[in-house]
Amino acid sequence: MSAPLNRRQFLAAAAALAAPWPNGKRGAVSLTFDDARPSQLDPGLALLERARARATFYVSPHRVRERPADWRAAAKAGHEIGNHTDSHPCTGNYAFSRKNALETWDLPRMERDLDSATQQIQDLLALTPVSFAYPCGQTYVGRGANLKSYIPLIAQRFLSGRGYLNESANDPTICDLAYLMGTGYDQLPFAEVNRLMDIAAREGRWLVLVGHDIGPRRFQSVEAEILLETCQYANDPATGLWLAPVADVARHVLAMQKAA
Repeated sequence: MSAPLNRRQFLAAAAALAAPWPNGKRGAVSLTFDDARPSQLDPGLALLERARARATFYVSPHRVRERPADWRAAAKAGHEIGNHTDSHPCTGNYAFSRKNALETWDLPRMERDLDSATQQIQDLLALTPVSFAYPCGQTYVGRGANLKSYIPLIAQRFLSGRGYLNESANDPTICDLAYLMGTGYDQLPFAEVNRLMDIAAREGRWLVLVGHDIGPRRFQSVEAEILLETCQYANDPATGLWLAPVADVARHVLAMQKAA
């Protein structure tokens, strides 16, 4: 049984609940990108530097191996590198994943895949990922009566796990760090991104945006101008938002939840 809080601890916990974000901020935003696609390096890194923003890149090792020096430079510049599995398994209902379908996987196979990705990222980039993103936002292996969630595997290995195509930002007082809500960012007009950020600030939530390519308008791409507008708006002190990589915000949320 936990020891009772003294008055100072109680007041600190109450203050964290009343104003959960640092430096008087009202909400949080994280920019995340999946798959280690080349456009995230060119033009992505230069755009983020211009916008004074740091993002979280969830990578699969085979893509990092194509340009390891550039990904090391991204990490050195303050961007976070997260784990996105070794083989990117998704439901077999997607044609690209038919031969690597989650419906045919079990938990031991997923454990091997996760650990292999972490080991390769360590070897390639000399860092250990603490954040994870579920490929396709899917969190299960198997099917029917044998279907099992692999969220517990993520909770054991990582500070956070991020979903995809969810419909809400994260409430810091209740969210499960092992399954964070992720909002699709690709092809989203800035008016809609603006609306989502305003809701996060108004409700004290953490908005995690999920993109893939960066550059011209196309399928699964965040337009360069919209990325710049997003960063400019989130960085404006008047909006009351904290723009930071996933791990930074997750550590803050974890400390706040423990205090509460």
